[in-house]
Amino acid sequence: MKYDCLIIDDEKLLADSTVEYFNMFGVSAAAVYTAEECRAFLSENSAGLLLLDINLGNDSGFQLCKELREKTQIPILFISARTSDDDQIIALNIGGDDYIQKPYSLGVLLAKVKAVLKRYGKDGGFDDGYLKVDLDAKKVTVGSRPVKLTALEYKLLEYLIGNKGRVVSKQELFDNVWEDKFTGDGTLNVHIRKLREAVERDPGAPEYIITEWGSGYRFCGGKQ
Repeated sequence: MKYDCLIIDDEKLLADSTVEYFNMFGVSAAAVYTAEECRAFLSENSAGLLLLDINLGNDSGFQLCKELREKTQIPILFISARTSDDDQIIALNIGGDDYIQKPYSLGVLLAKVKAVLKRYGKDGGFDDGYLKVDLDAKKVTVGSRPVKLTALEYKLLEYLIGNKGRVVSKQELFDNVWEDKFTGDGTLNVHIRKLREAVERDPGAPEYIITEWGSGYRFCGGKQ
């Protein structure tokens, strides 16, 4: 299942109340309370953004962030009661996108989360200045040039963008794009190649649709 926001915080009451508040205002959210629960959750679900506490019982949010950054580029916002400048510097240096001080206002936090989700493509699609995918209008632009995709190519791109940063297995693509678990690797490979030819600067050295050998494919944000 795909969520807008996953909260990883060992303060269960705070995490649960934040989830309830977010869901009430249209941001689908879930909470886990340990690093291990986070790993298990993300193995079966995806999230558009993570709110990550530094202190996770016996675990470290810093260590979990470094681990996640090896697999995904989705936004990670640290939430912590720790006030040290060093903590904030470490959080940003290891791949955190922001540092939010506890206690926080739920309204202010919700506004920040919505802004980040919008910037990274929630509902609107994807736009990094070179590749623009408007999911509402179902339009794809590369540079300043509109690109026409087949219905299946567009559906494949839309699904990968919807799971940006997460490795999507071939079987998941067969089930959710083709809706046919018996689709073969050859068919998928042809469509991935055609899609890269349409959207990548250099299809031979893709920036957006990355092959994770033995696992599947991952949509990344292109050149920074």
